[in-house]
Amino acid sequence: MAVLRVRNLVKRFGGLVAVNGVHHEFQKGKISAVIGPNGAGKTTFFNMITGIYTPDEGEIELEDQSIVNVKPDRIAGKGVARTFQNIRLFGNMTVLENVMVGMHTHLQGGLLSSLLGLAGVRREEQTAMEDAYQLLHDLGLEAHLNENANNLSYGAQRRLEIARALAVKPKILLLDEPACGMNPRETLELTGIIRRIRQELDMTIILIEHDMKLVMEISDHILVLDHGEKIAEGTPAMIRSNPRVIEAYLGKGARRQEVAL
Repeated sequence: MAVLRVRNLVKRFGGLVAVNGVHHEFQKGKISAVIGPNGAGKTTFFNMITGIYTPDEGEIELEDQSIVNVKPDRIAGKGVARTFQNIRLFGNMTVLENVMVGMHTHLQGGLLSSLLGLAGVRREEQTAMEDAYQLLHDLGLEAHLNENANNLSYGAQRRLEIARALAVKPKILLLDEPACGMNPRETLELTGIIRRIRQELDMTIILIEHDMKLVMEISDHILVLDHGEKIAEGTPAMIRSNPRVIEAYLGKGARRQEVAL
């Protein structure tokens, strides 16, 4: 069952067409990867799904409801969370506080209720705190609860950003180059985390990633963009041997055995 659909999606920046007529469906509970050479339009594609950019043409449907022209915070409230290629944590806040920020989209108590210390709000805040502790435990960050995010290692910051996104309790988790800058050990740990998230939470995960080993090991389905256009889609085995994908990565005349896919 498709949980997210894009139809004829177009985004222009002046004379540059960053995304050009992309159609695609993302299936519920699957791990999908969006790959392509630099400048292929991958992050622009994510930015339209999450409401940062408004498409110039086309439609984006979340569970059959349009989310075009919906603000990013409203899209998050509907169940779409993301991480960024460049880590965007609150560096001077603690690890726990960063995760608590992600909880705000589904907490019901307002500022006045919190100030008055109403019993219902206290219970809700306690539940949120327990959920945050559990997320940090699952991501291997429980020992760093009270450390400032800036003091974490690079790999731990990446995991914290995932924890904060999961705090939104999303239906769809978008990961923008989650392995960027990681060493092999950290990438292996990340692979296990992504698989566990999908299995334990039955979550739909969509990632942009340049680490082809990770992509091929973890993905159920792959979408390939080049110069803003969809050039291929399919299973890892299908993508690995697709002539258009080989040409996009290595240029015309590339031999199949030269492709590091």
